Amino acid sequence: MGAVSLACAAPEELTRFLDGLPEKVLAALPYMFEFWALEHQMPPDGNWRSWVILGGRGAGKTRAGAEWVRSMVEGDMPLDEGRARRVALVGETFDQVRDVMVFGDSGIIACSPPDRRPDWQATRRRLVWPNGAIAECHSASSPEGLRGPQFDAAWVDELAKWHKAQEAWDMLQFGLRLGDHPQQVVTTTPRNVHVLKQILDASSTVTTSAPTEANAAYLAENFLEEVRNRYGGTRLGRQELDGEMLEDVEGALWQSAMLEELRTDVLPTFDRIVVAVDPAVTSGKSADACGIVVAGVVYAENPRDWQATVIEDATLRGASPRGWARQVIDMAEKHGADRVVAEVNQGGDLVEEMLRQESAMVPYKALHAKNGKSARAEPVAALYEQGRVQHFGDLSELEDEMCQFTPGGFAGNGSPDRVDALVWAVTELMIQGGPPVQPRMRLMG
Repeated sequence: MGAVSLACAAPEELTRFLDGLPEKVLAALPYMFEFWALEHQMPPDGNWRSWVILGGRGAGKTRAGAEWVRSMVEGDMPLDEGRARRVALVGETFDQVRDVMVFGDSGIIACSPPDRRPDWQATRRRLVWPNGAIAECHSASSPEGLRGPQFDAAWVDELAKWHKAQEAWDMLQFGLRLGDHPQQVVTTTPRNVHVLKQILDASSTVTTSAPTEANAAYLAENFLEEVRNRYGGTRLGRQELDGEMLEDVEGALWQSAMLEELRTDVLPTFDRIVVAVDPAVTSGKSADACGIVVAGVVYAENPRDWQATVIEDATLRGASPRGWARQVIDMAEKHGADRVVAEVNQGGDLVEEMLRQESAMVPYKALHAKNGKSARAEPVAALYEQGRVQHFGDLSELEDEMCQFTPGGFAGNGSPDRVDALVWAVTELMIQGGPPVQPRMRLMG
């Protein structure tokens, strides 16, 4: 039974094979990844610089990255040198590097046999192997930390969701310069971001991919059933479960590349902040979501210089009216909003009634939709094209809806509740509402 075949072997074949092995071999077998690995977890042949492993959630990407690091730093015997001596471990934050890549269930420590297991030096944020190889931990949120060190190998995890992906990737490339042929592995759930597409398009990149189901033997049975029932057939499901790199819907009002360029890591001092609500008038698993979006604006003398920022998407699905009303008030208090605005074509007086039950003095404005969704969205999309609306933090689910919203309507499944709330927020701040009459005061519950 050859390498890679055990993962696909029938139970009776596996039993016969294991029963025929000596005791010492049995003890070592769990650490011989090439016998257990799935096809997408094994490095492709060839003279590549970057190996990108695209996969759905739970597809075994982390294990593949950890085992690749082992294969690079370990020699035939515990004290023998491997092909790499200086490795960079790069995740979105240092905590994620430590908790997932180093100490996670599929991380380097868990995958290493006792005689080759590296020591963790917490104060220096690094792993040191018995043969002297070193892996340094770096946060992509601090790209400058990669300026100076040099490496002959690197493992990059979940690059597609890094807030400073391009800067951190560029800094890593300058440092990946030791040895005869430095290499790097990228393990990530795909997202349509520029830096990842740039890497995939490079002639020195090879790619493997797999859906979540590829690793089903190591996942809870009800997990796969639940996520498939909820997300199967959706854009988010294709990305997060099938590991697909999704392109934008043709003719969409917003494009992924545009949104990436409008991302910010800094929140200014806002002149106004609003919480916009696209209420759900029913509750339960089959109900539409209640769109809840927080946005702020900085005004200037010339309206063309007004700059809005989408601060948070707090949308709820399946919540009761009281549940989403409490969420709205919590968001208003958290961000110091001066007003809650809500579309009331369907909810009528119910929306205000529910909000005032949670906060009697909430500054509230009811909005009545006179035009269709697309007609309301187009002026907001124009502000994005002018670079006058930015996105802060993780707004991936909102952005997925935006990139499926066309002049002819929503091309995704269900209702674009997040986009509706976004449109109301930006409309109030930039198009219909305008600057406050008096300085903004924090909303009190």
